[in-house]
Amino acid sequence: MLKSEITPEALMAYVAQRVAPHKKIRLVETIDEIPKSASGKILRRKLVERERAKITADSGSPS
Repeated sequence: MLKSEITPEALMAYVAQRVAPHKKIRLVETIDEIPKSASGKILRRKLVERERAKITADSGSPS
């Protein structure tokens, strides 16, 4: 848990100061809750499914 709110831009700037240029964060996305299994493990497949659905929705929209 964070002690205070932080913006994605501030987080990206913080990381950029501390890592090599090729390791900089390109995108920060906030979510309300990380999907977890009953044993408390992060359900990465749910995150991947969410990302794939977003990409599909973006590619299907007229430009």
